[in-house]
Amino acid sequence: MKDLVPLAEKVALHLIAQKQTIAVAESSTGGLIAAALLAVPGASAYFLGSAVVYTRQARRVLMDIPDADMKVEGVRSSSEPYAELLARQIRGRLGADWGLSETGAAGPGGNRYGDAAGHTCIAVAGPANAVMTLETASADRLDNMHVFASTALTFLLHNLSQRP
Repeated sequence: MKDLVPLAEKVALHLIAQKQTIAVAESSTGGLIAAALLAVPGASAYFLGSAVVYTRQARRVLMDIPDADMKVEGVRSSSEPYAELLARQIRGRLGADWGLSETGAAGPGGNRYGDAAGHTCIAVAGPANAVMTLETASADRLDNMHVFASTALTFLLHNLSQRP
C-alpha cells in the first residue's frame, strides 16, 4: 500500500488546489483506493466517502441500484457500463465533484460473467467522464488488487488533469 500513497498525494494536491471532492466505489480492490486517499494527511478536505460494493446486496443497499437497473443491455458487474454507473452513483449520492469506481475479478479465478482473473473496469465521473478496462493476465489476487488500485488512481489523476 505504501507505493499507492505517492499517487494518492498527487490526486490530493490536485483536488485541494481546485477545491474539489471525490467519492469512491470499489469492489475487487476491497478498499485499497480509499485507504490510499485517506492515508494522505488532510484527506478531509477532499475525500467525502467510499463504498466497497462487493455483492449484489451491497449494490442494492449502498449504491441504491436495484436489480431492474442491471437488466439494461450491457450493464453487468465487471463491465464498463457498470463501472460508469457506479462512478455516477457514488458521486451523486455523496455530492462529490468526482466519482471513481472499480469493478473486476482479482482472482485466483474469474467471475461468473466469463471475465478472467485480472480483469477490471475503472470509471471516472465528474467534470470529465472516462472509462477503461484493464487485463493483467495474472491470477495473483493480491497483485491484481494492487495493480487495479494503482491503475485507478493513475487514471483518476490523468482525468483530473485533462478536465476542461
